Amino acid sequence: MSSARFRIGITDYVRSTEIESAAFPEAEFVLLEASTPIEAWEGLDGLLVWHERITREVVSRLLKCRAVVRYGVGFDMVDVGALSERGIPFCNNPDYGTEEVADTACAMILALQRKVVSYDRAARSYARGWQEHTLPPLRRMSTQSLGVIGVGRIGTSVMNRLRPFGIRLLGFDPHQPSGHEKAVGYTRLRHLDELLASADIVSVNCPLSPQTRGMIDSRALALMKPGAILVNTARGEIVQALDCIEAALRSGHLAAAGLDVLPQEPPSTSHPLIRAWRNDEDWVRGRLLINPHAAYFSDDAWHEMRFKAAETMRLALVEGVLRNRIHREACE
Repeated sequence: MSSARFRIGITDYVRSTEIESAAFPEAEFVLLEASTPIEAWEGLDGLLVWHERITREVVSRLLKCRAVVRYGVGFDMVDVGALSERGIPFCNNPDYGTEEVADTACAMILALQRKVVSYDRAARSYARGWQEHTLPPLRRMSTQSLGVIGVGRIGTSVMNRLRPFGIRLLGFDPHQPSGHEKAVGYTRLRHLDELLASADIVSVNCPLSPQTRGMIDSRALALMKPGAILVNTARGEIVQALDCIEAALRSGHLAAAGLDVLPQEPPSTSHPLIRAWRNDEDWVRGRLLINPHAAYFSDDAWHEMRFKAAETMRLALVEGVLRNRIHREACE
């Protein structure tokens, strides 16, 4: 007979529970499938979720549940309002993979700014000469400005990593308190439009919310400097659609873009931008980097994500501590 005091459901992606059990030894973990009977949901003391949508219907099954914890950071797929109505607290997991996402943003910025990929592609066809095959325009990093949208954990980490390059640091984040810019060391801009118009490189590092969904659209891209670079390692839906990225790249207004996340994942193979990228067409070659939403991942981050999520659940159920709680107001 199991001696577990708590029954915790896991909705998706995890197929073994050694890491979770190490963080929460008092629990029995149940892997939930589409075919799992409703009765199994009704008996849960807690629920760990990654990509599964926690709708009002799902919440109605959680008769005993005392906490829902997301493995990741974003919570737009969780009906926090429905959980709140049932008195079930919801917590996210914001501090895993911070280094990995920041590293990926910086890698994309440096690769695009220094045209590393463009040189790699072009050099394969050089039949004569070598060093004289430069790809202007190409500016020194210390003459440019980096604009970070969302100066939280990851945005701050991006700034700290690129600071030694001498680039001017600009930030927009209405949720940071006054003086945050002094502590971190950047020039704070009060309006997004001002940042877009001022930065040579824009890094998107804010969460997805009703306010940020579709924030980067044709109008926003038009405000950016001609020849600017856009990098998004946050959430795909912050960009309104791939159409506006395609138009800005085709016109040359946007010099390059690095996208770890996309508005639709996986992307439609019929979209002209995705088709051009897959075919390595001349006009987009070296100017568009796409990763499969993998910036969060390293072996260390994968372990950290799972351990901390289960640890947060243990804190809630055993110690009554709601770490990283997300309130309903944050979703409205």
